[in-house]
Amino acid sequence: MNNNRKILVTGAAGFIGFHFAEHELKKGNTVIGVDNLNNYYDKKVKTSRLKILKKYENFIFFKMSLLDEKFYKALKRYYSDIHYIIHLAGQAGVRHSIKYPEEYIKHNILTYIKLLEFFKLSKKLKFIFYASSSSVYGEKNSNKKSILLNNKPVSVYAASKISMELISNVYSRLYNKNIIGLRFFTVFGPWGRPDMSYFKFFNMALKNKTIEVFNYGNHSRSFTFIEDLINNISYMKNYYLRNFNKNKAESDVYNLGNPKAESLNRLIEIMEKCHGKKFKKKYVEKQPGDVLKTKANIDIEIKKFKFKFMYSLNTGMEKFYMWYKNYKNQLR
Repeated sequence: MNNNRKILVTGAAGFIGFHFAEHELKKGNTVIGVDNLNNYYDKKVKTSRLKILKKYENFIFFKMSLLDEKFYKALKRYYSDIHYIIHLAGQAGVRHSIKYPEEYIKHNILTYIKLLEFFKLSKKLKFIFYASSSSVYGEKNSNKKSILLNNKPVSVYAASKISMELISNVYSRLYNKNIIGLRFFTVFGPWGRPDMSYFKFFNMALKNKTIEVFNYGNHSRSFTFIEDLINNISYMKNYYLRNFNKNKAESDVYNLGNPKAESLNRLIEIMEKCHGKKFKKKYVEKQPGDVLKTKANIDIEIKKFKFKFMYSLNTGMEKFYMWYKNYKNQLR
């Protein structure tokens, strides 16, 4: 297989973007990364991730927004060389989307359209992967197979991801492009997002502060370790590279999450075991926009891409905590 492909990774300083970019760089591919390094969460972790990526000679970085015309002017020199794109830039956060809905129209929908418009006529481009979310299933569609549904989202964030899925279908049909959605399910692991509950809980525990446990800990999620996620994206990538031009263009969306769902209370038990003592806890009611349960049904994905999940919540959290302690020591 050709080990000198050029890949565009948007949101390259983000959690998943960083891991995918490094995975490709280690394979000898050239990664063109773009990230605006916004302050939605602590920028220190973003700059630390970026510092690692910049050690690779085959990494090219643009600190720009996908809404900025200057970015596309700078990208023109690579336009005819980019083999595939993984689009991970965008505004995250379910609760944040209820307070600031316009940010999700701007940074999830509009930025995506601008990216698609720029690449719609590219002959070199084999496929685009883009980040969707398990939140698109809403309250009553947990454990559904990955088919495009008429959903009833309960947050603006989820609605923005459904919009991206629908827009992808349009561009795939109009321009004969493989544009594939990845519905991520609660990804965690080293270099994770500081705004995620597991990261915040450890931060609060270190300060001996009380954590808030939403919905009295009765939420459940398909917690997906980052290494499993990246490996499965790689299986998908190889599938589309092998089958490029063999079939008509696809605009399908796939579930990408550990098929075993665990409760928030179980997560806290595992974290307390890693930490070596009990957390101070305050149990509160369910928050607006939160989904009670997500469970990744990957029947289609196992059959088509041979998905595998090697990490349990327990083994994955142990790896995260080892990284977390080391990271915190470096910041002192």
